[in-house]
Amino acid sequence: MSEPDVTDLPVARAVLSDPAAEVADTVLLDYDGRMLRRKRLVGQGGLAVLVDLPELTNLDDHWGLALADGRAVAIEAAPEDLVEVRGDLARLAWHIGNRHTPCQIGADRLTIRRDPVIEAMLARLGADLAPVTGPFRPEGGAYGKGRTMGHDHGHMHDHGHG
Repeated sequence: MSEPDVTDLPVARAVLSDPAAEVADTVLLDYDGRMLRRKRLVGQGGLAVLVDLPELTNLDDHWGLALADGRAVAIEAAPEDLVEVRGDLARLAWHIGNRHTPCQIGADRLTIRRDPVIEAMLARLGADLAPVTGPFRPEGGAYGKGRTMGHDHGHMHDHGHG
């Protein structure tokens, strides 16, 4: 049986902030996948939907999606390969933030996605590192919403000076 054309799929054009009374399906998305505007998603129960939001949206800020036919689809954070960071958390958090690396902050640990370069840096700084698997929900932007976007420090910028 062939896959349906995306135009035949139920469409989600709105997000839901609060849980719905009934859930048609649940979609698991990793951290990167929870930032989207238009994409075909498939739930755990097999329901395929077309997300067609008016703008790029961070689904971490919402409970789920409202389908045009009235049904609701929950969005949950999928398990990812992560590393727990323990040690001098204030110092380690500064170095993680200085590299614009998304970081989940707990009372006794920091959690980041697996990255051999960042892990090596943290180990050199005396961090205790432990690989784990689980949902990744890092801190939002400077005002509590949005995303921390990476920034490449490995190239020169030509600003026209000189």
